[in-house]
Amino acid sequence: MTHLHSKRLPGSPPLGRTLAAVVGLVAALALGAIGQAKAAAPVPDRASGTASSADRWTDRAHGFASLDGGTTGGAGGKVVTVTDQASLARYAAAEEPYIIRVSGAIAVEPFGSDIVVASDKTVIGVGDTGEIVHGELHLNPGTHNVIIRNLTIRDSYVEGDWDGKTQDFDAIQMDTADHVWIDHNRFTHMGDGLLDIRKDSQYITVSYNRFADHNKALGIGWTTNVLTQITIDHNWFTGTKQRNPSADNCAYAHLYNNYLSAQVDDGDPVWTYGNWSRGQTKMVIENSYYDGVQHPYQADATAELVQRGSILRNAAGRHDEWGAAFEPRDFYDYRLDPASAVPALVTRFSGPQKRIGAVELNVPADYPTVQAAVDAVPDGNDSAVTVSIAPGTYRAKVFVPATKPRILLRGTGQDRSDTVIVHDTPAAYGGSTGSATVRIAANDVTARNLTFSNDFDEAAHELNGEQALAMKTTGDRIVFEDTAFLGNQDTLMTDSPSLTAISRVYLRDSYIEGDVDFIYGRATTVVERSVIKALSRGSATNNGYITAASTWKGNPYGFLITRSRIVSDAPAESFHLGRPWHPGGEVDAVAQVLIRDTELPAAVKSSPWTDMSGFSWRDARFAEYRTYGPGSAVTADRPQLPDADAAAYTVADYLSGADGWAPYAHH
Repeated sequence: MTHLHSKRLPGSPPLGRTLAAVVGLVAALALGAIGQAKAAAPVPDRASGTASSADRWTDRAHGFASLDGGTTGGAGGKVVTVTDQASLARYAAAEEPYIIRVSGAIAVEPFGSDIVVASDKTVIGVGDTGEIVHGELHLNPGTHNVIIRNLTIRDSYVEGDWDGKTQDFDAIQMDTADHVWIDHNRFTHMGDGLLDIRKDSQYITVSYNRFADHNKALGIGWTTNVLTQITIDHNWFTGTKQRNPSADNCAYAHLYNNYLSAQVDDGDPVWTYGNWSRGQTKMVIENSYYDGVQHPYQADATAELVQRGSILRNAAGRHDEWGAAFEPRDFYDYRLDPASAVPALVTRFSGPQKRIGAVELNVPADYPTVQAAVDAVPDGNDSAVTVSIAPGTYRAKVFVPATKPRILLRGTGQDRSDTVIVHDTPAAYGGSTGSATVRIAANDVTARNLTFSNDFDEAAHELNGEQALAMKTTGDRIVFEDTAFLGNQDTLMTDSPSLTAISRVYLRDSYIEGDVDFIYGRATTVVERSVIKALSRGSATNNGYITAASTWKGNPYGFLITRSRIVSDAPAESFHLGRPWHPGGEVDAVAQVLIRDTELPAAVKSSPWTDMSGFSWRDARFAEYRTYGPGSAVTADRPQLPDADAAAYTVADYLSGADGWAPYAHH
């Protein structure tokens, strides 16, 4: 079986050009034009020679946390959502890996208590709602591989104790931990430090966080050893006094693109400062922005500090530079933004973000199979989860049960043909449903940039039941974008849980091939801007049927094929547009199919609709509207939708339902 690659129909903008325009717009909005003469150009990425386009929202750690095996947190483990302290504490301290989504504010009791986070955990806020109030996340000695993202941790401040001398109520504290990524959090108004990285912790990255309205922001050290390697980038320190950061005895401290503003001014001539390279620390500062900061960067005589490309505005006091420190690019590549862009960029992108709470499960990097990733999604899932599938051929069946909604299955290749989910089961072994390579029973599932195939070779077998589904859906609000469905008989079934239940499916920019009834079922289904290939079975007179709808008679909308192309390698006048399917003789299943604004090949019969199992096609609801091409000549046996009715049979009419669903509006 062959199929067409991801080619858009005439009039559709090339994907690359569209993405380039979007990326350009985002860059323009994010960077802005600060107008500082000292702004540095982006540093080229070592591997590509151009400015890196790394995604600011990636779920992969960068900097020092990416080295020596990397930091993956709870990847490979189950996904859970917590809304209370007991659940958070239980999953965070568990031995096995977990991705723990914090939804809403969790108030910790007693005030200032620790939530212990064990190894192999991701703790991530859902959208921008996840908060830990009056409590601390604590990593004990020996803890490794932890990601903490997209949270607000706040309000453990002890009234009257500005210096934090009475209670050690940090937002996050770690002792002798390794491989930790702290990203896109907001820390404010705690009892001592906001973030304390202590006692020889190694391979740490702190990125895109907000440290706000506090005395001591970020301290590193509490050791005489010189082991810690830390990357600190794109953080906003605002309304803080000291430790922005203070780095004591760090082997390597790389600070870049940080924004320090509105420093607390309490008249302290020494302990109000920006960045401090202390002890034996080797520190490199690049393209940061200091606005209203006393002692923006300073170094002990025993330490080293290299600074390049930063902007100082209304800054006074020490700005020390001595020693060679180290070259960060000897360790890792990174994107360096212009210093002039930092205030706009960091204020916009730091702290919790709505889009980060969507969990991404990577196949096969973190989960060996697509099914393993789907199984990791919690039952009753209430937030978006992306299953990102690397290029390759995955010979296995996949089932998305009704209990696991809101999943995006996404191929990460350049073309949908790069990522293929395939199996070879016919209906003779388990019925039509059992033959399906992929089954989607959940609502709100999207598949993008993927190929689904059932490569059962019907020509090589003589079986009673050669139907072989590539895909079966029964869920509602299912979307397929830039996908391909490969098979022969019954390639794609869009169904619903019962005859009178209405499920909706939207396919766009996709490809479907088959021969007999290869687009069928009772779901309301729209196929838009797609290519449908009717495969020849070698007959001169009858090679098959494109559709076999079984629409409930109370549903005015069955199948709509619009703004698409039907192509075929079959002889002229040898293919039907469809026939009415009455499963089990169900008289209330009355097919509805409209083909409009679509090109038809010569293979389409002049009488394109036919009877099925004793039911006449004339009793079904079959019509065409403004079809064109060699197979579109109007005959007495080709019902045409009247112009007066066309406005009631649009994509929106088919899909909107009672909830106003409009997946087409995203394009």
